[in-house]
Formats: sequence, structure tokens, C-alpha cells
Amino acid sequence: MKKTYLIDLDGTMYRGTLLIEGAMHFVHELIKRKEEFYFLTNNAKRTKRQNVEHMERMGYCGIKEEHFFTSAMAAAIYARKHYEGRKAYYIGQDGLREALEDEGFTIDDTNADFVFVGLDTSGTYEKYSKALKLLLNGAKLIGTNDDRILAQPDGFSIGNGSVVAMFEYATQQKSPKIGKPHDTILEEALDFLHKKKEDVILIGDNLETDILLGVRNQVETIFVTTGVHQREDIDRLGIHPTHIVDDLQELL
Repeated sequence: MKKTYLIDLDGTMYRGTLLIEGAMHFVHELIKRKEEFYFLTNNAKRTKRQNVEHMERMGYCGIKEEHFFTSAMAAAIYARKHYEGRKAYYIGQDGLREALEDEGFTIDDTNADFVFVGLDTSGTYEKYSKALKLLLNGAKLIGTNDDRILAQPDGFSIGNGSVVAMFEYATQQKSPKIGKPHDTILEEALDFLHKKKEDVILIGDNLETDILLGVRNQVETIFVTTGVHQREDIDRLGIHPTHIVDDLQELL
């Protein structure tokens, strides 16, 4: 039985706006062969349509909205399943708003039951302070993921996890762990896609998120050295993937 690929985006398919050419050839071949794949990403910024357009601008073809499962989707689904209340304030961008609205949440910046925190590249002190007030008044903190840093064409930028940690420190709350490498995103993705762990293979560039998620859940993994980590980091971190490639075309 052929397995379904769950593929990371940042550092695996592209770095920021810089295309990783071997990754594009790999995905195009999967489409040609009619092999099943989805993008499992901690990136909560974009809507599903924006994710398609972002990849199309780099040259990807055949990508559809249903190919994406994001940490924003996982966070909204998890909160709906596990907590009462449907009023939410959010730090984030269109992708997080879309995910919240899809799950029946109403956006409320005065009397919120939740403060969701996803990466917001236009985040301001004012936004953070408003979120803090809501959290101190009893709103529940929900971080979409705890990525420390993100791969960019010229290096790295601050990840959402660093922002979530700021709110945890300020409020003495703890966010549930949603995004990779935590089990929640995989459990919610498998439920959403009607798959089991043995049906999928995780592909990613980050040993501490993509690969560790697989290791923790006994899921087959493919580590590609195009993003955050390199081969020498495997022993340093003690996180061992099932397979290692320097270019996803090697899998073809």
C-alpha cells in the first residue's frame, strides 16, 4: 500500500519566497503519479487560498486548497473539541482568522474566551498589550505552534513559539501544545484526513519539529537538508530520522 506524504513547507518546499527547485520537481512528480500528499505546516499565517497562491508564484502547479493542514486549523479544532466558549481574539494573520471562523468562533476583542497566538509579521506592542489584558481577565491562551525560529532566504527570523513564550511568561498561563513536534497537530490532521499513523510519511527539514513528531509517534520520517538542520545536527540533537536526503528528487 502506498503511503500518504505529509510534507512541511518552510525550509522544505521553499525558504521564505525562495523556491527549492528539487522540492518542486518532487511535488510535480507526485501529482503526475497521482500519489497522495498534504502539506502539514506550523505556519499559521496564510489562508488555504493564500498558500496555493504563494506556491504558484514560485512556480508550483497543481496545488489545491485541500492540500493544506495548518497549525491554525489544528488549534481551532482542538479548542472547539476541548473547551467551552466560542469568542476569540487573535494575534495572527488571515490564516488564523479563517481557521477560527471555519470552526465556529466569533472574533471578539473585548470579552474573549480565548486568545489565539499565531505568527503575525506585523505584530505590535499595542496588539500584544491588548491580548495580555484579555488573558489577565481570564481568556485562555492557545498558541498555534512553538517554533523558535523560521528559515528565511538570508538566514532566520523569530518564530511564533518565541511570541507564545512571552505571553506564557507574562501571564503565568501555559498554552496547550498544538504544532509540530507535539502530538496534537498529527492527531487532528489524521482525524481530518481520515488516516492512521501507519498510512503516512512525514517529510521535513527541521529535526526538532518535523522529524521529532514522527519519532515520538512511530511514524516513518524523511529528513531533507534544505532548511533549518543539517546532517551533523542529527547526532548533536539525538533525533534520528528514518531516511535522509539532500534533495527531495532523490526520493524519485
